[in-house]
Amino acid sequence: MTDTASNLEPAQPQRMRKPDWIRVKAPTSKGYGETRQLMRDLKLNTVCEEAACPNIGECWTKKHATVMILGDVCTRACAFCNVKTGMPRKVDISEPGHVAEAAARMGLEHIVITSVDRDDLPDGGASQFVKVIKALREQTPQTTIEILTPDFRNKMEGAVAAIVEAGPDVYNHNLETVPRLYPTIRPGARYYASLRLLEQVKRLNPMIFTKSGIMLGLGEERLEVHQVMDDMRSAQIDFLTMGQYLQPTPKHTKVMEFVTPKAFEAYGAIARAKGFLQVASSPLTRSSYHAGEDFAQMRATREAQLAKAAARAGA
Repeated sequence: MTDTASNLEPAQPQRMRKPDWIRVKAPTSKGYGETRQLMRDLKLNTVCEEAACPNIGECWTKKHATVMILGDVCTRACAFCNVKTGMPRKVDISEPGHVAEAAARMGLEHIVITSVDRDDLPDGGASQFVKVIKALREQTPQTTIEILTPDFRNKMEGAVAAIVEAGPDVYNHNLETVPRLYPTIRPGARYYASLRLLEQVKRLNPMIFTKSGIMLGLGEERLEVHQVMDDMRSAQIDFLTMGQYLQPTPKHTKVMEFVTPKAFEAYGAIARAKGFLQVASSPLTRSSYHAGEDFAQMRATREAQLAKAAARAGA
C-alpha cells in the first residue's frame, strides 16, 4: 500500500474564528470610493489601508481618513503590524501640500496624521510632521490636527520638541501593549521610552492633549492593563484608547483572546475612574476611530474642569 500520509503537507495552524461583534461589512458606498480616489489622486498613503483597519468602510464613507506620511515602508517589523517592512524611499517634498489639499477638499474639521517608522532619517521624520502641520495651518486653519508619531528611537527629545513647537492639537503615541509583551510584540521599542515621550510633550506644552492606546487580546493580564492605565495617568496622558487586536495575516502574532464588549466596557469604566479626560474602549476601537468627535468631547471636558477650578479659586 502507498503511504499517502507522507505526501500530505503539514497542517496549518488554525486562526481563531472572529465572533459576531468583531465582524464588519465590506465597504461599497459612494463616499468610500470618492475618498479612495482622492487618496490616489494626491498620491497619499493611509493607515486605514496599510494596517487593514476594520473600520475603513464606515470612516471613508464619512470622508474621514488617517493619512500616513513618509511613505508606506517601515524600518521596523512589529509582530502585530501589517505595514510593509524594508528600506523606505526618499521623502516626498510635495507630501505636506498634498495632505493639506486633501483636508481642504474633504472639508475636514479634524485630521489625523501618522507615519511609518523612519529610523533611516537623521530626525526620524519629525521635520515632515512639522511641515505637514504648517501646511494644514496655512491652508485649512479651522481644521484641528491630531498626530500619531513613532517613538523616534535615539532621536526623541529633539524630534518631539520640534513637533510640539509646530503646535498640533493632539499628540498621540501608542504604547500598544503591556511591558511584559514588548520583547515579542514590539521588539524595536521600549515601554518606558514611549511613556517619557508623552511626558515630554506635557512638559513642553501642557495644553496639547496627549493620547495613547493599547491592543487587547495578545495575552495580557487584567492587572497588567490596570498598571498601564496608572502609568499613563502618571505621565498625564489625557486620552486612552483600547481595542481588539486582529491578526492581519497568518505570519503575524496570533490572537490569544477575543475580549468581549462587556469586558471592554469594564476596562473603560476603570479608566474613567482613574481620571482620563476621554476613554474609547470597544472591540473595534482604533486610534483614529471617531477621533474628531472624541476630540470635541475631550476639549469640552477640559474646559468644564478649568471653569470649575476658576470658580473655586474666585469663591
